[in-house]
Amino acid sequence: MRVLGLDTATSATAVGLLELDRDGSELTAIERRDDPPPRSRPRHTTALLALAIATLHDAGVGWDDLDLLAVGTGPGTFTGLRIGITTARALAHARELPLVGVSTLRSLAKAAAVAAQAQDRLALAVLDARRREVFAAGWADPGAARTPLIEPAAMAPERLAATLSDSGERWLAVGDGAVGFRDVLQGSGAVVPDDGAALHRVSALEHCRLAAGLEPQNPNDVRPEYLRLPDAELTLQAGAARAKT
Repeated sequence: MRVLGLDTATSATAVGLLELDRDGSELTAIERRDDPPPRSRPRHTTALLALAIATLHDAGVGWDDLDLLAVGTGPGTFTGLRIGITTARALAHARELPLVGVSTLRSLAKAAAVAAQAQDRLALAVLDARRREVFAAGWADPGAARTPLIEPAAMAPERLAATLSDSGERWLAVGDGAVGFRDVLQGSGAVVPDDGAALHRVSALEHCRLAAGLEPQNPNDVRPEYLRLPDAELTLQAGAARAKT
């Protein structure tokens, strides 16, 4: 089985190709990504298809050799998710490929699960949601289809820290939100890897690994998991509220 994974939930654009043998062992695992410098605009529109084509070339395969597409459904930026999911839907229809939507938070937590278990901790995925909020979710076993211990939600980092303290569990927090609010989360007892650790980056290869064990969906049913209204709508609501006062 060959799976091509895409993610545009964060400022990075990530594409991965995973080839699995019949026994589930990995024959090929390739990832290409575009990580713009801090405070730079994402380059999803120009980078996504270019990275996908380059990844297929690296693997020596074509579009017709793929068996499955996977795309990160967020949460994340409104524009980024729209670009990634729209592209994945279009490819699924054009190439007649099955498509699986993958929670970006679950994928991030799954990539950190081994490191978390080595420290007798659970994996917590934390993405920067802007407006001094984070998107976060935590699992006992993110690789299995189980309900998360901390449900995906947008919240203030202080509220997340309180939730972690109340959970009674030990957590390893990963993602750009964990880096950005390191002091707050560590105050709750969570461990946050060094800023440059690869565990903080969303991996399209992890999307592929999760998707390989999930049922394909109708491409039109793959939708973004925003968890919060888009920033533009929040700004309009805030303006309307100020006008009434």
